[in-house]
Amino acid sequence: MSRRHLLFVSPRFLFPLNEGGKIRTAGILRAMKGGAFNITLLSPAPRDGGRYAAEIASVADAFVSWPEPSAGWIRLARGMMGAWPVSAAGDFSAAGRRAVAAALAGGVDVLVADFPHGAVLLPERLPAASVMFTHNVEAEILERHASVATGWRRVVWRREAARMRRFEAATLRRFSSVIAVSERDARALVARYGLGQVARIDTGVDLDYYRFQAPRVEAGTVVFSGALDSRSNIDGIEFLLRAVWPLVVSTRPSARMVVVGRNPPAALVAEAASAGLNWHFTGTVDDIRPAMSEGDVAAIPLRVGSGTRLKAFEAMAMGLPVVSTTLGVEGLGLQPGTQYLAGDDAAGFAAAICALLGDFERRRQLAETARALVEARYGWDRIGAQFERICLDALEESGG
Repeated sequence: MSRRHLLFVSPRFLFPLNEGGKIRTAGILRAMKGGAFNITLLSPAPRDGGRYAAEIASVADAFVSWPEPSAGWIRLARGMMGAWPVSAAGDFSAAGRRAVAAALAGGVDVLVADFPHGAVLLPERLPAASVMFTHNVEAEILERHASVATGWRRVVWRREAARMRRFEAATLRRFSSVIAVSERDARALVARYGLGQVARIDTGVDLDYYRFQAPRVEAGTVVFSGALDSRSNIDGIEFLLRAVWPLVVSTRPSARMVVVGRNPPAALVAEAASAGLNWHFTGTVDDIRPAMSEGDVAAIPLRVGSGTRLKAFEAMAMGLPVVSTTLGVEGLGLQPGTQYLAGDDAAGFAAAICALLGDFERRRQLAETARALVEARYGWDRIGAQFERICLDALEESGG
């Protein structure tokens, strides 16, 4: 039987793999390549995108691109004044729309849009088998930002949340199938937007890339990984720096913090330095594993966001015991006290960090239990098979 044609439209160039959404998409496409579908990936591409030719070939059989939209105040202003949320408006491209329309005209069995933002690149009429891949409940992210913001920032977040609710509702209803990244997100999307059914996949991790390392007997370093041009990650690091860390060093004065991620705000770096804290910001790194391997405990201090965080599974795969807020591991199905330690306020988070730093056997137990879980359930091959099955079901239901 000949392979069917799947068109995958992403509003972002996938490489380098330095964001959770890009890592998830690439992991799924790589696992699906060579399977039931011949995959054409469409996305914007930077001028130097050609240097990622091997990486692109690993996830798709063909690649169609257009110039990456330039960032700037004009695009931001257009987003603020338009009907779309700013984040969706920023992904619009007339060239991208033309490229997608041309690809659709050539014939396609299944169309997949990556993120609701990807829909701004699509024509009004979609193929019968059309799949929306949601990595988050987008409106929920903005609502949670509003819940922790103050003053005029809260007003802005609330306004954007209202626009996103309208956009997300209208967008998801256009597709024959919607995929969520957790059972929790699937239920939330059905309840919010009256969708008939939302399919779900698990979150995955590359088990060969993130190899297990046994915990050290002597411990003193906490690590965090995540892009620091993300408001969710910035809020989490501010919480860790200002509320949690003073409690940690009151118990363990020599404790060290390594923050792994691109574009750390200069003000945040200066704040940590001026306070005399033993904090190190790596900035952009090609490979997070060397910096992560310095750690004895992985911290996920997130208070806002949605979807599922791949950083939890990456740390677990490497043998780093995790301390997280409930939101930080939301949707992953982890059990507090078994696969991670929970801390939802500053005192609880600090106490969990200190408990692990001071207890080798507890660190070893958590590390081994967590690695066993991701090995059993969360390899990308398994997740890719889930995604492929949903796309095949969408094709069958469309009569294709």
